[in-house]
Amino acid sequence: MDKSLLAKNYLVALILAGGKSSRMGQDKALIHWQNIPMLKRVYQVANKCTEKVYIITPWPQKYKSILPEECEWLTELKTEGPLVALAQGLTQINSNWILLLGCDLPLLNSDIIHSWVIQLNKLSPEILALVPKKSQGWEPLCGFYRQQLKIELEKIIDRGDRSFQKLLAQIPVEPLCIDYRITKMLFNCNTPSDLRMEKGVKKKG
Repeated sequence: MDKSLLAKNYLVALILAGGKSSRMGQDKALIHWQNIPMLKRVYQVANKCTEKVYIITPWPQKYKSILPEECEWLTELKTEGPLVALAQGLTQINSNWILLLGCDLPLLNSDIIHSWVIQLNKLSPEILALVPKKSQGWEPLCGFYRQQLKIELEKIIDRGDRSFQKLLAQIPVEPLCIDYRITKMLFNCNTPSDLRMEKGVKKKG
């Protein structure tokens, strides 16, 4: 994406790298997918589509060696899940919109993300999020969140809630329709069996 098209502080990315990777049994962010650590793959796509990329994690030193120096680091103070991590990020980032991404999305597609970015300017001011939606629910860890969301986030977190699905049911959200290409892009690599898909992708390539 031509970053000259983005107004200053308009859109940045926030990548979540604070999970315990309990189902995988090892740190997902450092696992190689087609010879590139998954966190680095997500960073590369985010860097093409946004003005600046932030990583939020309790362990920045674990990942600094695999990412460029211009990457911005935020320390995750509480590891209470992605909703709290987004709230922490919103308090530290000055931008109109945040593209929130999990670190376990090895098939991210910059062309699809770019087509979504174009839609942000068309949204009415009351819309607080632009998020893909499947029949079974939202895909919140590959979505766009407006800075003003932090007010609602704080209320929900103060009530002890940690559910993105509940948050998105309570705020004005514009859903992004999902087709086959987007379903493929939203693949989360969470388990060793998911990792075996990499071999299938390599064969097709």
